[in-house]
Amino acid sequence: MRPMLRSKRGLKNYGSIDRMNATSPAAAHQSPSESDLARMHRYRNERVRAELRKRDYAAGLFCDAINVRYATGSRNMQVWTLRNPARYVLVMAEGPTVMFEFGGCDHLVRGLETIQEIRRTTSWFYFTSGPRIAEHAHRWAAEIADIVGQHGGGNRRLAVDRVNPEGCSALQALGISVHDGQEIAERARAIKSPDEIRCLRAAIAVCESGLSRVRDALVPGVTENQLLAILNEANIAAGGEYIETRLLTAGPRTNPWFQESSARPVRAGELLAIDTDMIGPQGYFADMSRTFLCGEQRPTPAQRDLYRLAHEQVETNTALLRPGVGFREFMQASWTMPDRFVAHRYMSLVHGAGLCGEYPYIPYPQDFERKGYDGLFEENMTVCVESFIGDEHGGEGVKLEQLVLITKDGPVPLTTFPFEDSLLKLS
Repeated sequence: MRPMLRSKRGLKNYGSIDRMNATSPAAAHQSPSESDLARMHRYRNERVRAELRKRDYAAGLFCDAINVRYATGSRNMQVWTLRNPARYVLVMAEGPTVMFEFGGCDHLVRGLETIQEIRRTTSWFYFTSGPRIAEHAHRWAAEIADIVGQHGGGNRRLAVDRVNPEGCSALQALGISVHDGQEIAERARAIKSPDEIRCLRAAIAVCESGLSRVRDALVPGVTENQLLAILNEANIAAGGEYIETRLLTAGPRTNPWFQESSARPVRAGELLAIDTDMIGPQGYFADMSRTFLCGEQRPTPAQRDLYRLAHEQVETNTALLRPGVGFREFMQASWTMPDRFVAHRYMSLVHGAGLCGEYPYIPYPQDFERKGYDGLFEENMTVCVESFIGDEHGGEGVKLEQLVLITKDGPVPLTTFPFEDSLLKLS
């Protein structure tokens, strides 16, 4: 039986806490041990295999760097391989996981408990193959088909997450039936183990430390780019990896959203909004948004109104999250946005988060029939609850976002960085 949803105006405060508690050393989470990571990698690899077996696929071939990392626990030139398929992994539903590693990099994956065999990549993207793509793609496909033939028990159904037309044709010519592998990866990644949740907490602790430094550096005259650099430095120094976007803007550049940081100085009395989109330690996605006021002056009534509404949206929608709640049910019960902000609404009410933004994705009621899909929230999903409030006629905007764990008893926010008391009229 699905749980009852709360009313569209039901509120519960999940995030307004003492600032010192959020940024002190006691709030930091320890990095996972080697045994924790090994257990987590085995869990993730088996999640992939289970999804393959569920759909009667012989194997999954993953080229997307995020999916390779999830299935194996390995990384190599992560940003570069996000756009160049220079390494990939073949996960047999019943059989070995075969890692195809970039030339000269075997040492990076040797000894990983998830990998039974290491081979050198057969590269066939244009940068490395030029006009020989068809030749190289055929050799690549033949090697994949041979492994599937050896370990697939006669099943030649292969899930592939990313493949150019030449590769797909080459596989099909060898009798391989090609299917969508991204579904396999997204569904596997959706349910987090306790070790993954600890990694998320550790990444969030790094992110919140950096966010605190950004807030401390927010004085009139500092540029948006300088503030973004502080967040980047905090992440890299603590073992994090990269930031996926440049969503840090101030004043009139906060509305509409999705403007990138610039060399513009922040002025006294302006709002500064940031969406961290941080890939932190162990590759986990510390995704949260906060909005601050620059300078010592009091916020204007308009600024407080924007902030109050964004906070209300996040808190109301967070309270609706329970295992068994349908995506459509959630959308229908979600906070109702005043008309003047609808045109500049965010892209989603909620989205999953793990190694990046991921399944599920719940759009606004105005977009659900065109973009939405049915499904259920499940225990141990981790999701981001989003809000952007900006008037369609201009002025400033407020961006807020919480990363939340769905437990059997309801939502538990993983982000602990406090909301702004002065903008919430709490002081």
